[in-house]
Amino acid sequence: MHDDRSLVENRLKRVLDERVRPAVYPASVPLQVGIWTAPGEPVPVAEGLAAPRTPIGVGDAWGAPWGTSWLTVSGTVPQEWAGRTVEALIDLGFDANMPGFQCEGLVYRPDGSPVKGLNPRNQWVRIAEPARGGEEVLLHVEAASNPVILDYHPFLPTELGDRDTAGDTPQYKLARMDLAVFDETVWQLVVDLEVLGELMAELPVEGARRWDVLRAVERALDALDLQDVGGTAAAARAELAEVLASPAEPSAHRISAVGHAHIDSAWLWPLRETVRKVARTTANMTALLEDEPDFVYTMSQAQQYAWIKEHRPEVYARVKKAVAEGRFVPAGGMWVESDTNMPSSEAMARQFVHGKRFFMDEFGVENQEAWLPDTFGFAGGLPQIIKEAGSKWLLTQKISWSQVNSFPHHTFWWEGVDGTRIFTHFPPIDTYNCSMQGKEIAHAVRNFKDKGRARHSIAPTGWGDGGGGTTREMIAKAARLRDLEGSAQVRWERPAEFFAKAHAEYPDPPVWVGELYLELHRATLTSQARTKQGNRASENLLREAELWCATAAVRTGLPYPYAELDRIWKTVLLHQFHDILPGSSIAWVHREAERTYAAVAEELTGLVDRAQRALADGPGGAADPGSAEVVFNSAPHPRGGVPAGGARRAAALPAAPGRCTVTARPEGGFVLGNGLLRVTVDARGLVVSVVDLDSGRETVAPGAAANLLQLHPDFPNMWDAWDVDRFYRNTVTDLTGVDELTVAADTAAAVAVRVTRSFGSSRAVQTLTLTAGAKRLDLDTEVDWHETEKFLKAAFPLDLHTDRYAAETQFGHLHRPTHANTSWEAAKFEACNHKFVHFEEPGWGVALVTASTYGHDVTRTVRPSDQGTTTTVRASLLRAPRFPDPHTDQGAHRFRHALVPGAGIGDAVREGYLINLPERRVPGAADVAPLVGVADPAVVVSAVKLADDGSGDVVVRLYEAGGGRARTRLSAGFALAGARVCDLLERPREEEVTVEGDEVPITLRPFQLLTLRLSRA
Repeated sequence: MHDDRSLVENRLKRVLDERVRPAVYPASVPLQVGIWTAPGEPVPVAEGLAAPRTPIGVGDAWGAPWGTSWLTVSGTVPQEWAGRTVEALIDLGFDANMPGFQCEGLVYRPDGSPVKGLNPRNQWVRIAEPARGGEEVLLHVEAASNPVILDYHPFLPTELGDRDTAGDTPQYKLARMDLAVFDETVWQLVVDLEVLGELMAELPVEGARRWDVLRAVERALDALDLQDVGGTAAAARAELAEVLASPAEPSAHRISAVGHAHIDSAWLWPLRETVRKVARTTANMTALLEDEPDFVYTMSQAQQYAWIKEHRPEVYARVKKAVAEGRFVPAGGMWVESDTNMPSSEAMARQFVHGKRFFMDEFGVENQEAWLPDTFGFAGGLPQIIKEAGSKWLLTQKISWSQVNSFPHHTFWWEGVDGTRIFTHFPPIDTYNCSMQGKEIAHAVRNFKDKGRARHSIAPTGWGDGGGGTTREMIAKAARLRDLEGSAQVRWERPAEFFAKAHAEYPDPPVWVGELYLELHRATLTSQARTKQGNRASENLLREAELWCATAAVRTGLPYPYAELDRIWKTVLLHQFHDILPGSSIAWVHREAERTYAAVAEELTGLVDRAQRALADGPGGAADPGSAEVVFNSAPHPRGGVPAGGARRAAALPAAPGRCTVTARPEGGFVLGNGLLRVTVDARGLVVSVVDLDSGRETVAPGAAANLLQLHPDFPNMWDAWDVDRFYRNTVTDLTGVDELTVAADTAAAVAVRVTRSFGSSRAVQTLTLTAGAKRLDLDTEVDWHETEKFLKAAFPLDLHTDRYAAETQFGHLHRPTHANTSWEAAKFEACNHKFVHFEEPGWGVALVTASTYGHDVTRTVRPSDQGTTTTVRASLLRAPRFPDPHTDQGAHRFRHALVPGAGIGDAVREGYLINLPERRVPGAADVAPLVGVADPAVVVSAVKLADDGSGDVVVRLYEAGGGRARTRLSAGFALAGARVCDLLERPREEEVTVEGDEVPITLRPFQLLTLRLSRA
């Protein structure tokens, strides 16, 4: 037989495109359209409905960037359409290839009740089934003219990402605005032909099934009269019935489809637009659930539910009803789908606390999975946090984006730094925006790495990123794929149903230990420095506010600010979303974040100040303290005579040992000393020597200079704000020119030198300080940054030989290699740390601690001169990508680091906390004992607060920070009535706790976190 496959396949494509799809709507009449454009930000629905309209027609321009226009469409159903299905077709000027990334609309009835959302893949509104001739149609559309930021030529700099610079040129032209007859039979034929055509393209040519499908399609096309598609569609469908009814092989892969719309809480649109995106999408999804009995939809991010509850209560009522029916499934249990690399230990825990609590309070639902399809890699501390929140599964897809190495599993145990294991699944379909195309289903089957041991995977199905969700076409395709020969079997299932089946069939999958590093988007650890510093400052202030407000409540009876802290936590957690904290959003998002962080800092500082003043006044109330001050220490380690989490009168502080000195060098530069360190700064303002006087060890590698600012060109191949490509290292400029080098401080308590440098269009001022009694060199860097597409780093070449180093993560630290033996190690050329990185030879180590940055890189070389090893760590300071924010990071910045020679891992932990939590001084005369204390410095208290339920119990979270075992005692600074071990949501567990007076004995595994609930007598 002659091979006529191409002939039939090309025939199918043309007939579908030119005859069958157009026949879905065989008759139409135009709608009348009026428009009103809101003058500024979106207006309430009632105002939009009532505003006067101006006539507008198809082809007319509308919609300035970020504007909102209210359209009214009206018409009359023709008499001859009586008994037919009628829909309104409303095309705002859509590009079908950009669902979620351009204009969108929400349709309302005249009474203001929402109907459904409009987007490029969802332009229809059902009017009547069956219609009545002469029926009047009146609908209103709240249309958002969001500009296209990520266009066909992606990553081009654009000013459209900020309303202040976007201009007012209309972005769109109205397209089709019709009432039309909907031919259900033709529509079903379209789906039949699409499913079979897509299946056929994935089947092996030599297999009989492909030819069976081909001949059936040929017969269907022969049965179709192209001049009467509607009249012959049923006959064409009949020719396809047999091949569509042929069941899947018994060994077919099983795909659990779940309706989905991954809606970025901010990205190429501002937060306020996400509120409306969620309303449009959920309106569509709840309507689909009513029409499609097998369909199941899932949505994560408690924040998005909270938004529609506040802003679109009518839509939220529909969501609550669908959740109660088990059809609309809250997923993930987090406040937002956050970044997981950079949030602090407590912030990562609170993502689950606030997310799961919202779902339980609103819906009575406690979901078991963490749902993070798009997050840019996963920190090694996350499994323990997931488990402590009461969950046991994790889903993500993003690791499939890795540039270098293909992850070896799709279903596996993920083991965190403490040994906790979480059952984890990566969908082999490699997308969180599945549209049920045959190539996607076939890819999932071919790609699935666990064949022979497992046969279940999941497919999040629906348009996402900018929202939209699942369409009726996707549901119709899934129905045909439920049991179809040559395809995987597709079922709509809830995530929990999938995970239960996957775990049952594969109870002992392979184990992956440590972080899940994404070999892409590494620059998100650095982009938008102000956003990252705002996050870090907010996390630190929240720690302080909870600690001192709890202490003041217990000691003085000051009311605890439950509502304020709850609201502020949710604001900070929102801004940890995986396109805000990573710095990958438009300018609008990051400028707004700066203002939000400033407001958060002001409010939290006020709470801290109020609590500390109440404590400083002492139990007798306000008194004239004269000139006395109380020094408050929020860090979990004592300093300067002030205990961890306590306060002492400044006058009572002992004098620090060792006098600080600064001496000019004949050849230029200075030598600084404090009895613990001797630091040499050369004439270039570079640190050429740091000697640990206790051991006599030199910290800086021979012939090298530390605190060396280095500038690289930075123009990645794609994803400007997200990526730094390895070739950036090929070119580097050492910033050694000095404008000014002076002594900045010279007292017994502290000495400092200041160096000023100019480079390009920018300027850097660095202050290097030694303080009495402190075995660290403090480094304060101020940069007035005006570079473009450059990467600024600060290098510290260390005279230290080690094949691995430690980087802090949530509730512990993880080790990474200093070498690049394998492609996996080489791919980690930019990585994340929280407050420290630590390098160690047996008996001696060095830490670099930071209050400001997350990204860093580590390399090692062997010196030809002495065969010694130089291990260089470089802190990443600033970038200057031009997409999606063309003005990223321009302006003034300040960074704080400290170099700590002779540091063990415990010293690194301590100094990391100290640099992030500076002491505060408040007028007063009282000593304030800590609410809780721990004798072992390896056990770190990460939070002290009052229980969220208002009981007055004190909640303490702590963890073992050194990577060893700990046996110690927690002492309460109040009469203790009892203690319970709790999960992160402060729910007591079965574990017994011994209370001995006002102390609780504690035993911890390496990096184990523990939450205790202490009842006050």
